[in-house]
Amino acid sequence: MNDMSQPLYIFDLDETLISADSAILWHQFLVKKGIITDPKFLTEDQRLMTHYSAGKLNMPEYLNFAMAPLAHLTKEQVDSLVDECVEKYIMPTVFPQALQLLAQLKQDNITTVLISATVSFIVKKVAKQLGIDHAMGIDMLVENGCYSATILGVASYREGKVTRLESWLAEQTEIFTDTYFYTDSINDLPLCKFSQYPHVVNPCPQLACHAQQQSWPQLAWSPLT
Repeated sequence: MNDMSQPLYIFDLDETLISADSAILWHQFLVKKGIITDPKFLTEDQRLMTHYSAGKLNMPEYLNFAMAPLAHLTKEQVDSLVDECVEKYIMPTVFPQALQLLAQLKQDNITTVLISATVSFIVKKVAKQLGIDHAMGIDMLVENGCYSATILGVASYREGKVTRLESWLAEQTEIFTDTYFYTDSINDLPLCKFSQYPHVVNPCPQLACHAQQQSWPQLAWSPLT
């Protein structure tokens, strides 16, 4: 182990590093591609996202819904579609302030982690594009060459983000004593409390209330105009 402790910067993805929700952008992309054909799908997607915003989403139920349109596609076909979606629709929504911070951290050789409640086959592609060192999302079981709706291990959602991060930290040779965490969502309150230096980015009203009470820094990031 290293004698010197190192800082660790942890980021949520949706509405934190980007001005949108990557899962919603993904579903809109699948509609444009003709893979989702149900005219009510996006409306139901928005309804479920309101549950997420309120901190009340049933994640297994949501994933059953979200993964259903991919059932007839191979893993390779899905991964190829993700590449296109990330490049054309997700990356343009990255906050300029996020890009500046990530560039500074890379210049200073500081370790970065992206941890999101979005499926990992999207999260990992976004992390690679952003130059983030490590990425965790909800891992989906691959069956017969296709992504299924079955969650592998612990879902990186609410308290599950803390569990996943603790498991990751236990595997590292470095000692990270100063952890910085950036998020917008009340769902990430457990990880805010776990980290030494939580920062809230354009926080939802519930998280803003906690941030004010705890004197956490509140950042107002703006998308490209």
